[in-house]
Amino acid sequence: MTGIERNEAPTTRPDQSLRRARGAVTAAYAAQGLGYAVIVTSLPALQLRQGIDDSFVISMLILGVAVAAAVGSVIANVVAVRWGSRAALTLGLVIQAVALPLIAIPLPFELFAAAFGIFGIGLGCVDAAAAMQGVAVQRAYGRHLLGGFFAAATAAAIGGALLVSGVALSAAAAGVALGCAAVIALGVAVIGIRLFAREVPIDEALPPSERANLPRTGIWVFGLVILAVFVADSAVSTWSTQYLQLDLATLAWVAPLGYAAYQAVVLLTRLFTDRLIPAVGRRRLVAIAASVSAVGCLVVALVPFPAAAAIGFALAGVSAGVLIPVTFGAAGDLDPAHSDQVIARVNLFNYAGAIIGAVVVGLLADGPGLGPAFLLPAVALAAILFAVPAFRSRAAPGPAADLRTAGDDPSVI
Repeated sequence: MTGIERNEAPTTRPDQSLRRARGAVTAAYAAQGLGYAVIVTSLPALQLRQGIDDSFVISMLILGVAVAAAVGSVIANVVAVRWGSRAALTLGLVIQAVALPLIAIPLPFELFAAAFGIFGIGLGCVDAAAAMQGVAVQRAYGRHLLGGFFAAATAAAIGGALLVSGVALSAAAAGVALGCAAVIALGVAVIGIRLFAREVPIDEALPPSERANLPRTGIWVFGLVILAVFVADSAVSTWSTQYLQLDLATLAWVAPLGYAAYQAVVLLTRLFTDRLIPAVGRRRLVAIAASVSAVGCLVVALVPFPAAAAIGFALAGVSAGVLIPVTFGAAGDLDPAHSDQVIARVNLFNYAGAIIGAVVVGLLADGPGLGPAFLLPAVALAAILFAVPAFRSRAAPGPAADLRTAGDDPSVI
């Protein structure tokens, strides 16, 4: 059989094609992190260029991106079932490469908003397909790799923010940064079409009744874990700086350090997650990460001091750093024959959590206040403890497999 052989004996040393696939998937994660970071950090300059003086309009644009991303995740599922996740990932990167230059150039607002929607579709498509590819390469290696993939996305996001900062916050400079992100996304797509993991789309060969036979309980359990994590992630990303600057009267240059501390912990924990899983076990690691992050959000909610809030935001970063790669890895193990479909469905919960964290926490800020509003992500993260038994503790994600790139077997679709 060409593509991924799921039942072969483990190999001790990955071959060259497998190492190339790992590098290409890492590049895809990095392109995704870079593109999104450039978009969100360029928003102030783009807002000025488009003459948008209503924050509600920007909120609706962000909401539209999240909804479009959910559509993109569905598209990734459809493409992966028919042609494999390699095609879905390439498609998502190309869509982003088209959308980013459109956002960079001055357009009437309707077209500008449409470009954001196109970017959202690409964002969701890459989110889902990159996770599919990450699980496939991880399974082929026979050891945990998803933490490293997500770490590449985080590091690239930091680089994207620094890129926008380096070219200064003007509309023209933002266009330069967006153009760079587009070129990188397109370059990764061109390289990846040859080097991404060559999965055989098993679902396509199954009858419709078997194709729809998915582990729905597991999808819901892991999906709700992802939702909880993104409630916290979105809340910290959207409101941490405002809380420190406006509610706690922190100096303007100090306020962003809360989010910086959060991202630093996300990156650090992702760098170590792959090693911690076999050492600690999935269940124990999930329980520790959820508990630490829930405590962090609780500190933000109940201790209204800048230093305490910064520490709380840093602790909250453990959830995004650990739980996202661990949960997608566990979801991929639910049913290896249908892992692409499972991952695409679990990924949909990402966007629901992002909307809740950004919108609901903001609404609560008008009532009890922005600090107490962080009780919501604290409760969501604590609820993950009920899902801990669903995480199977295994030393490795599964037997190693033969992964071929397009250059190795042109007969594989």
